[in-house]
Amino acid sequence: MFLSKSFIPLLKNYPSEAKIKSHKLMLRLGMIKQSSAGIYSWLPLGFKVMKKIEQIVREEQNKIGAQEILMPTIQSSEIWKESGRYEDYGEEMLRIKDRQNREILYGPTNEELVTDIFRNSIKSYKSLPQLLYHIQWKFRDELRPRFGIMRCREFFMKDAYSFDLSDDDAEFSYNKFFLSYLKTFKRLELSAIPMTAETGPIGGSLSHEFIILAETGESKIYTDKRIFDVNHDNYKLEKESLKKLRLEYDQFYAVTDEKIDNKEFNNKVDKKNQLETKGIEVGHIFYFGDKYSKPMNTAVDKDGKKIFVKMGSYGIGVSRLVGALIEANFDEKNEVMKWPVSVSPFECAIICFASKNDTTSIEMGIKVKNFLEQNNIETVLDDSDENFSGKLKKFNLIGIPFQILIGKNPDKNKVEFKEVGNDSKMISLEGALNFIKSKKIN
Repeated sequence: MFLSKSFIPLLKNYPSEAKIKSHKLMLRLGMIKQSSAGIYSWLPLGFKVMKKIEQIVREEQNKIGAQEILMPTIQSSEIWKESGRYEDYGEEMLRIKDRQNREILYGPTNEELVTDIFRNSIKSYKSLPQLLYHIQWKFRDELRPRFGIMRCREFFMKDAYSFDLSDDDAEFSYNKFFLSYLKTFKRLELSAIPMTAETGPIGGSLSHEFIILAETGESKIYTDKRIFDVNHDNYKLEKESLKKLRLEYDQFYAVTDEKIDNKEFNNKVDKKNQLETKGIEVGHIFYFGDKYSKPMNTAVDKDGKKIFVKMGSYGIGVSRLVGALIEANFDEKNEVMKWPVSVSPFECAIICFASKNDTTSIEMGIKVKNFLEQNNIETVLDDSDENFSGKLKKFNLIGIPFQILIGKNPDKNKVEFKEVGNDSKMISLEGALNFIKSKKIN
């Protein structure tokens, strides 16, 4: 990709309406553009990051045996009335009518719709368990949308649903998603804390939020610092192993301000291990048994008996994760962003000294670009006439993790290679390629 041909509408300054790091940076870099209050268009730079996050989420869902489907954004009101949530959900739900005067809605979540799909498709207990997920746009009519994509009205989300025969089987499914989420956030280079949480309008008896630490987070969290020492890498996708994993996390006090009990916090956690800070919710999982299957008459037959299936739901805010990564990685003071290699819009930026009278560096840059792209490294070449220091500042802001700097008189055998946040060094082009490949996370 040549920068001169790309659609990246950069702004010189941060827009005054933006208050937090992610909103400021996304508007300045032209990653998003506001369409109306709480609703955004995703432009190429932001869209690339979001789609890479989506793919990581998808791969980790597939690894636990979840199957991908795609449900519509518009749902019938009838199934919501059947579950009893149509009136209870509140004004966040956008209710509309079609030309036949039928009540429909823009889905804020999909428990009812996926239950309806299941009950019309599965009748025998032998087909259980079933884990279904989709990645789709959602709409919740926030009273005060703010902070850009962090609290908006339309957002891109992965939501999954489990169907099991018993509470014990359902707990196994719940724990599969618990591990899947830990692995997903690790691939995004985020340290996410699973903490017990309120079930809210989803309902149910068991719930965990996954929170990353951030000064701009809306949730205040109280936790034991030792929770960060838990290593989930050695746990297997087996019932007892996953139960042990969740219990290892649950032994540490970790709650949001919705569930804080200060006396319990002080009794369970030594002062030296107490952490009170703010965080951003990036995922939420729920187990709610037959809360939806019973009123919607969703059952399977076993030995002539009707058994209402046990269900859970599991959400990750894919679009919100773009903002969360910025909040975690953007050095606002020095105006330096660094995307994880796994989701960066490009893996390497080639920054050339260029002028109308000297095209040597551009010619060298093109050779480097072709070499890297032939070796499956996503590359952007800055072929603009902007001064060299201006280009460096721009790409430090954009946050592509690796840079190759090409001056007026480039070395034919070596390139000046830089990882954002570190000093540059002269190495062979093959050496730069191997370094970038070594940093890729599978």
